[in-house]
Amino acid sequence: MVVRKVSDNEKESEFMNNPQRSLRSVPRMVIILLIASFSGQMFWFQYFLPPSAQVQPLRSPPSVSTLRLLSLGDTIVTAKILMLWLQSFDNQNGQFLSYQQLNYTALRQWLERIIQLDPRSQYPLLVASHVYSNVTDPVKMTQMLELVYEQFLLEPNSRWPWLAQATLLAKHRLKNLPLALKYARSIAKHATPGMTKIPTWAREMQLFILEDLGEFEQAQLIIGGMLTNEQVTDLNEIKFLNQKLQELAAKSMASEGK
Repeated sequence: MVVRKVSDNEKESEFMNNPQRSLRSVPRMVIILLIASFSGQMFWFQYFLPPSAQVQPLRSPPSVSTLRLLSLGDTIVTAKILMLWLQSFDNQNGQFLSYQQLNYTALRQWLERIIQLDPRSQYPLLVASHVYSNVTDPVKMTQMLELVYEQFLLEPNSRWPWLAQATLLAKHRLKNLPLALKYARSIAKHATPGMTKIPTWAREMQLFILEDLGEFEQAQLIIGGMLTNEQVTDLNEIKFLNQKLQELAAKSMASEGK
C-alpha cells in the first residue's frame, strides 16, 4: 500500500475549495459564551470605564436579571465585585467625591441589586446604615434608612441590627421621632425573640421614643404587655421595667393635671 504525502499547497487548495461551515454546526455553548462575553464587555465599558476624564455621575444599575446573566451563575462573586466597585466610585481620576455629591436614588438601586444577588450578605445594609447615611442631607439619609427598613421586613431575624441603627439615626440625627417610632415598632413586632438573639434593649427602644413624644399611656401598655406575656425573664430587666412603669404613670398624671 502506497501512502501519498499531501503537500501544504494541496491542503490550502482543499481548504479554500470547501464551502463555509453552517452556523448551526457551531456548538450551542460556544455561541452562548460569545454572547455573554460580548454583553459583559458592553456592560463593563458602559458602567465601569467612563470614556471621559471628568467626574461621572452614578447611573442607575441594570436589572437584576441582566446582572444574573452576566454573572454566569456565580452571583455571590458578582455581588462582592459590584460592592467593591460601588464603594470606590467616590474616587475618580484622583478626585474624591463626598457622599453628598452621589446620586442617592441610583445608590439605593445599586445596593438593592447587590442584596438581590447575595441575600445572605449583611455588608450592603451595614454601609447603608453606618456609611452612606453619614450625610447632612435629610432626604438622602432617609433614603438609606428606608432601604434598611424595607430590607429588614424581608429578613427581620438577621437584619434587625441595621434597623436598630436606623432607629437611632432617625431619632438623634434626623430628629424625626415618628420615623424612629416606626422603625422601633417594626423591630418589636417582626423580630421574633425565640428565633434570634435580639437583645431586650432593641425591643424597648419604642418605649423611650413614646416617652419623648409624650405618649405615656401607650408606653405603659407596652410595658404591661411585656411583663404579662413574660417576654422578659431577666430579673434586673423586670425591675427596670417596673420602675419605668411607675415613672410613666407619674408623668401621665402630671400631664393630665396641666
